[in-house]
Amino acid sequence: MIIGITKEIKANENRVACTPEGVNEFVKRGHTVYVESGAGCGSGFSDEDYQNQGAKILKTPEELYGKSDMIYKVKEIFPEEYKFLREGLIVFTYIHSNAHRDQTDALLENKVTSIAYEDVTDKNGGFPLLKPMSEIAGKGGFIAALNFTQKIHGGKGILLTRVHGVRTPEITIIGAGNSGLGAAELAASFGNKVTILDVNMNQLEKAKEILPPNVELLYSNEQNIIKCLRRTDVLMNCILWPKSRKDHLVSRDMLKLMKPESLIVDVACDEAGAIETCRSTTHADPVYTEEGIIHYCVDNIPAAFPQTSTYTLCNATLPFALEMADKGVKQALIDDKYLRRGLTSYEGELTLEETGKKQQRPYTPPEKVLGME
Repeated sequence: MIIGITKEIKANENRVACTPEGVNEFVKRGHTVYVESGAGCGSGFSDEDYQNQGAKILKTPEELYGKSDMIYKVKEIFPEEYKFLREGLIVFTYIHSNAHRDQTDALLENKVTSIAYEDVTDKNGGFPLLKPMSEIAGKGGFIAALNFTQKIHGGKGILLTRVHGVRTPEITIIGAGNSGLGAAELAASFGNKVTILDVNMNQLEKAKEILPPNVELLYSNEQNIIKCLRRTDVLMNCILWPKSRKDHLVSRDMLKLMKPESLIVDVACDEAGAIETCRSTTHADPVYTEEGIIHYCVDNIPAAFPQTSTYTLCNATLPFALEMADKGVKQALIDDKYLRRGLTSYEGELTLEETGKKQQRPYTPPEKVLGME
């Protein structure tokens, strides 16, 4: 198979899908790898690094898309890239199709087979290709909180750590998943009073086993959330909110319970999701204020740490990419039910149920389009 590794075009997106070492894994199995010139620069990898591992460098995205069987990337397909899509092309990346109707149109109209990292599962029902980025997003979200609670960056001017003679700051984290645990690990290590809320008692039990005693573990209900809002200095949302829900864990009115100039960090960045007032921001313009509360809602926090993020993402995605390269995409999808759950589109048909329901489109189960039924 011919694999194409693109240079990401989203602003401040410095990750790349595959490391030079990952390229070597394809090449030694007999596959051809094309890398767009400059694709790895943001993560500290030169074109020469890729060439030394057997890749061939191409100068333009048009050439890369045109010569590749599978596009291996990080972010969704952007409008500028739609013109490169064609029948028979395979795209393996974060797609988030339910949030990008025009992208879904482009994938279906061009009969592209697309597999979304965020929907691939494992035997435990987890999301192995989201997990590494979720942990980095949680930790990066706390690092952002350290920055935006500073007065010189518009914050209240508190240092998020324990200092003798001064009240210890309080950090509230909604969600004890990978992002929440990552955030709590750093926040607790700085000596803050940390509270995690979750409805999953098994997740709270896991958190108890790995986090220090200065982390309080609360069942997530309205009364406990309200108690936390009144006392917290930083509220971090680390859960994805179902697109079908119209309610919120934290409404606009509930923000009035918080101390003025407190900070909200939304790692999930769902538009009017778990926190009603949250909307996605960028690294170039990361914060805004609603109801006297500062909001940080950057939707690609891991891009601020591209070398770490690229290595961890490639470690997770590479086995699946190799499986598709070795077997061909159809056979790989038939053999691997976990990979199959990530199938978004197949030869012009939508195969992801969530996107079908969200966008009110017809969709076909993956098993049917693959001839398994």
